[in-house]
Amino acid sequence: MMVRFDDSQPIFQQIAQMIEDDILNGTYREDDQIISMAQFASTFQINPATAVKGIALLVNEGVLYKKRGLGMFVAAEAKQIIMEKRRNRFYDDLIMKLLDEADKLELTTEDIIDMIRQEKRS
Repeated sequence: MMVRFDDSQPIFQQIAQMIEDDILNGTYREDDQIISMAQFASTFQINPATAVKGIALLVNEGVLYKKRGLGMFVAAEAKQIIMEKRRNRFYDDLIMKLLDEADKLELTTEDIIDMIRQEKRS
């Protein structure tokens, strides 16, 4: 499998996001084992240290846990942890910027909601 990594953020963060996406879409469920760091490195043709760093990020956040000698597994609260983190990021990165720009353009809340509804219909 060949994945194109985005230059806008470090590869280890993109690896972490890929695992998060797999947890959110049900590819990995609670207590499922994820592929090994060596498999990540081989599959995505990246340095093994990069894979380790991405997985370590998720371990530090409580999304993954290690079973000694067996590998990495999805934590019980992983999906909730990811959703909370991404909702906060969505709010900070998108909603707050949207509202700031809307204020500059003198758009009302109703104007914004109408735009969203119109887009959803099309």
